Amino acid sequence: MKNVDLSRDRIPQHVAIIMDGNGRWAREKGLPRNEGHRVGIDKIREMLQMCLDLGIKFLTIYAFSCQNWKRPREEVRFLMKKFETYLDNEVRDLQKKGIRLRVIGRREELPRNLQKKIEKTMRMTQNNDRVQLNLAINYGGQEEIVDAAKKIAGEIKKGTLVSGQIDVNLFKKYLYTEDQPYPDLLIRTSGEQRISNFLLWQIAYTELWITDVLWPDFGKEEFIKAITDYARRKRRFGGLEEE
Repeated sequence: MKNVDLSRDRIPQHVAIIMDGNGRWAREKGLPRNEGHRVGIDKIREMLQMCLDLGIKFLTIYAFSCQNWKRPREEVRFLMKKFETYLDNEVRDLQKKGIRLRVIGRREELPRNLQKKIEKTMRMTQNNDRVQLNLAINYGGQEEIVDAAKKIAGEIKKGTLVSGQIDVNLFKKYLYTEDQPYPDLLIRTSGEQRISNFLLWQIAYTELWITDVLWPDFGKEEFIKAITDYARRKRRFGGLEEE
């Protein structure tokens, strides 16, 4: 990590994380899978503090995908309750530290009590501006694109939009992250070499960093490694590197 410029302009503005490996971590320790999920969700607090310390403005965490409903009923039930507990326990800290929460995904399909807690926490933190935390719950990248297309189709049907107006910039406004910059860096833990239906539109030019470390073991040292590696890279966005 020596001789790497970590000045403000080399720090990513938006970091996205696929927090994978909770179940494997628990199994390796002879613990129930749910214990891995408990530790994994609590790890979000540490990542937020790193963002505050480094000046990262947006953090998007993949917490529960649209496909995760296929998991055992007891595991899904535990996760839904754990999300509720997380919101109850963290809202004061989010307020104190100036962190704004947004839950992205098909929230209307979540348990009603969780929906209420999400709405309350989002409302309470809506004026915070130090870090934007996006929790992707019941989220899928393909599903997000479909939802955006449906919104655009509705606008065309109402006559408030014509098809000739549709371009990349307009489409972005109909995504869950409509007012946010695209991720600069995507981190995936546990070594899997895939995107898993996460932010498919937004990560067109995002830098990827994959580590074998399981999410519950992912801490400050690994996060700094990812940021340092990002700082070394030259992003060209389809152009040529300047001489």
